[in-house]
Amino acid sequence: MSALSGTPIPSAPPSYDEAVGINVSYPHPYPIPEPGQKLHGKGVNPPPHLGQPAPANNPITVQTVYMQQPVVFYDRPVQMCCPSCNQMIVTRLSYDSGALTWLSCGGLCLLGCIGGCCLIPFCIDALKDVDHTCPNCNTLIGSYKRL
Repeated sequence: MSALSGTPIPSAPPSYDEAVGINVSYPHPYPIPEPGQKLHGKGVNPPPHLGQPAPANNPITVQTVYMQQPVVFYDRPVQMCCPSCNQMIVTRLSYDSGALTWLSCGGLCLLGCIGGCCLIPFCIDALKDVDHTCPNCNTLIGSYKRL
């Protein structure tokens, strides 16, 4: 389309000097003011009207937010910052019977361990779910489910 209007089509992109404006032989797409020349038109703030206070330069308030990495709970105590009391703690563990404990008990019943041996999984912490609580404020922080 520019060939129809009479302007030549460049064969290569402009060099660095041409793009920056050093020793440029073609006109700029926008006017460049001379030193001491004032701009008129778009982008210029008009003077404030009489009776209106000049706009105040309010300082910008920056708030820093620290994001804590998600904590993955297992069957070991975790050192972390408690989200409730904001103290650095090592979590306290408590064990509760969960799905794996009950499935182990049922499996032992099916194998013939009826005389009380099927209750052994309720005595083994490695088969129970683990709750992590804060030792300072006793808040439940997280849980680890075996199944």
